[in-house]
Amino acid sequence: MIAGYVQIGLPKEALKVFDKMHTTGHVLDQVGFVTVLTALIAAKRFADACKLFSQMANPNVVAFNVMISGHAQRGYEVEAIKYFQDMIERCVKPTRSTLGSVLSAIANLSHLELGLLVHAHSIKQGLDSNVYVGSSLINMYSKCHKMEAAKKVFDYLEEKNVVLWNSMLGGYLQNGYSSAVLASFFSMSGFGFKCDEFTYTSILSACGSLGYSELGQQLHSSIVKNRFNSNLFVGNALVDMYAKLGSLNEARQQFELIRNRDNISWNAIIVGYVQEEYENEAFSMFKRMNLNGLLPDEVTLASILSACSNLHAIGQGRQIHCLSVKSGLETSLYVGGSLIDMYAKCGSLESSDTVFSCMNKHSVVSMNALISGYAHRYLHKSVILFQKMLIEGLKPSEITFVSILDACDDSSKLNLGTQIHCFIIKIALLNDDEFLSVSLLGMYMNCLRKTEASVLFLELPNPKCRILWTSIISGHTQNGWSDEALKFYKQMHCDAIKPDQATFASVLKASSSLASLRDGREIHSLIFHYGFNFDELTSSALVDMYAKCGDLKSSVQVFEEMGSNKNDIISWNSMIVGFAKNGGAENALKVFYELQNTNVKPDDVTFLGVLTACSHSGRVNEGRQIFDIMVNYYKIQPRLDHFACMVDLLGRWGYLKEAEEFINRLNFEPGSMIWATLLGACKLHGDEMRGRRAAEKLIKLQPSSSSPYVLLCNIYAGSGNWDGANSLRREMKGKGVKKYPGFSWIVVEEKTNLFVAGDNCHPCAGEIYAVLTDLTKLMKEIFEVDSSCDDNLIE
Repeated sequence: MIAGYVQIGLPKEALKVFDKMHTTGHVLDQVGFVTVLTALIAAKRFADACKLFSQMANPNVVAFNVMISGHAQRGYEVEAIKYFQDMIERCVKPTRSTLGSVLSAIANLSHLELGLLVHAHSIKQGLDSNVYVGSSLINMYSKCHKMEAAKKVFDYLEEKNVVLWNSMLGGYLQNGYSSAVLASFFSMSGFGFKCDEFTYTSILSACGSLGYSELGQQLHSSIVKNRFNSNLFVGNALVDMYAKLGSLNEARQQFELIRNRDNISWNAIIVGYVQEEYENEAFSMFKRMNLNGLLPDEVTLASILSACSNLHAIGQGRQIHCLSVKSGLETSLYVGGSLIDMYAKCGSLESSDTVFSCMNKHSVVSMNALISGYAHRYLHKSVILFQKMLIEGLKPSEITFVSILDACDDSSKLNLGTQIHCFIIKIALLNDDEFLSVSLLGMYMNCLRKTEASVLFLELPNPKCRILWTSIISGHTQNGWSDEALKFYKQMHCDAIKPDQATFASVLKASSSLASLRDGREIHSLIFHYGFNFDELTSSALVDMYAKCGDLKSSVQVFEEMGSNKNDIISWNSMIVGFAKNGGAENALKVFYELQNTNVKPDDVTFLGVLTACSHSGRVNEGRQIFDIMVNYYKIQPRLDHFACMVDLLGRWGYLKEAEEFINRLNFEPGSMIWATLLGACKLHGDEMRGRRAAEKLIKLQPSSSSPYVLLCNIYAGSGNWDGANSLRREMKGKGVKKYPGFSWIVVEEKTNLFVAGDNCHPCAGEIYAVLTDLTKLMKEIFEVDSSCDDNLIE
């Protein structure tokens, strides 16, 4: 009776019979014990099963197998392993089923040492060549991240079937070896094995990870042909693949074709929308999932929390938090880490801290989320969390170090950044990690440590990737070391490393900083060669470079060649500012009005360029109107340089009273930029009274600067107030204020030559001054001849 009920899947009825049998005093035999154990395990009465098992005098291999497999299948891996160890101690010989079950438990725990012991047992008993045991060994080694060992087991097995191939495919996929998945798949097909649903699941996922759209579509056709398209596993894998490829329309289409959707189906489409930043679609699918009666799991909640993070939607994030509490998942590692990240990105670090404190167990991911949140505002707290991570025995990841290094963004934090660098070297994490190397280079560049950055770069293994070259080039460019940036770029070219858009944008900026039109044109030719001439970022940098080098004709040509590919405001700004700074005010305004007829919205830089154009061309009324449009129509908050530009516009063209009134109406204390602009305008128009007031303000703000003294002194001299001018000179001398000479430069034979007034440091200074003397003498002679001719004409 007991055996009959168990066989037809009614374990509770079997146990009722057992209870009656027990009360009547009947004793079970060996077969009966095993049957009742099976019923107890099926009914999830593990305590009763363990108690009954302990009553068995000499449990046989079948009884052990029931206990081991029962515990392993239901997530009690440690208990399963203990029963296996007890079995070995009692000298009960394991079977292939025993080894398969215990290897499954070991795999879930990623316990390599135990796995090796069980592997040894399988060899000792001659079961290592069994397909079932072999498959379990491959799975165990895969989950312990030992794919070489898994491959050895696979190669050793003479008889291979689809299950074994799928185990290898799944192992490679779990460990991130997508290319190996494809290689194994093609080998499998070459040996004549047909794909099943598990094969397709692995290979589709690999295609998604590698971005192999064409192969993915071919596999999709094969799936339809072999009638696997209605299979849930395959359907989910198709949705996931198309989502990873960014083909969201196809992913959605496949999703709608799945009849009995499970959580994996919904998660695949939601994750796809979030990754491609279609957050509203993700929210819509999440609501639809709930309406269909499916409870979200950890992946669902983590994905939708990521969408909240992207939008800084803390209100929706709090609602998801409530749902996670209701689901009992708020303290899980995955959801807890996502909640911490969401609150941190939304600026609510207190809430992040609260979630972190409520978690029973911390992971590297949850720690990283909080470290990243604190890093830029409370760096010391990030360091404390980093120390706590080490105390808790967690191994910091690349993201841990990157979060802290990115916050070491000025010289005051160099000491911390250097210590982190030493720690990274100590644990040998830098060797193959480009992501971490870029952050270290960035840290040294942000701290203005050019030498340390260059040494680090040279120490990195060759060949260096494009990202590293771009990082060192952009770092030098951003800090004004444009000469060195160009040298690194040329070395990159010599090493045959192909630049990308970011590389070209950085090196073009370096060329424009040096006004090196020759370098800029050479780079432009390479942009054509590599096919980036239609890229918007690169074209915008070209427009800017030509404009700053004074070649407006080429700048306009590049801008016009972009055609309709001007979807970002950067390209428009480059052209407007280029015209504005090169005396093309009318053209700058023309481009601005053309911009207003597009779907591209102007930003603060746009208006700064347009206001500059108005200022340089004397379009005062138009400038007033444009400033009003910026503030009241586009709702752009003016920056300090916008206000300074308005002061320049009014002051340059003689509206000094209005300029001063404009400053007085500001709802903040004007800075040195604004007072310097007004002072310059006063000097231009000889307004001594307003010039004195502006200079006094400027001297208070910049007591060591010579600029206000010199400008006011020129105003006094221009109006004949020599006493005032001499008084200012004495005041400068008494305060120790010095006027530093200006400098200029010229590039000759790829070398930049710097010239400072009164300087004799140039190696060819003697020759230069000799030529200058000759030129001066020649100019004087020409002037005297011209003057003589003019006198004769007058007579």
